[in-house]
Amino acid sequence: MEEYVEEICIVEDKEIAIDEIMRVYGQDVLHLVYSYVKDPSIAEDLTQEIFVKCYKNLHTYKRNSKLKTWVWRIAINHCKDYLKSWYKRKVIPAEEQINIVSSNEDVEEFLIQQEADGELVDAVMGLPLKYREVIYLFYFEEMPMKEISGVTGQKINTVKTRLRKAKEQLRAKLGGEL
Repeated sequence: MEEYVEEICIVEDKEIAIDEIMRVYGQDVLHLVYSYVKDPSIAEDLTQEIFVKCYKNLHTYKRNSKLKTWVWRIAINHCKDYLKSWYKRKVIPAEEQINIVSSNEDVEEFLIQQEADGELVDAVMGLPLKYREVIYLFYFEEMPMKEISGVTGQKINTVKTRLRKAKEQLRAKLGGEL
């Protein structure tokens, strides 16, 4: 799939290429952005801005790295820029999310799982950004250390250290459950 998307980037029609990039990576980028901003509506807005940047800069993709790494680098930089911005520091977003239980699920089981998931998400989101990003990329995006190093711009040993420290902090927050 990744090879197909990279091949389509060679095509002269940028619209076709960006449609494929959004189709393949859209949901993953949204999750990545959410891990930074912790707000669904802001994450959606930033994700749209990220794909606009990808569209405008598609000609700069030189195939020196995977397309996914290129998109992630743009997304991470955009998130970091947002977090440093005046708007983020001055405007407090609302954090409401409605969870719907399907009729096929056992409500009690759903609530227990939701509570456990919520504790894990809260613990991960409570980590400092430098730890949160490596946890997200390693566990949720299943990126290898080398790729995380390329995406974050950190040395591989720094990534390993941050991942270890993040796990330690999560273990302490969750009472040894990890």
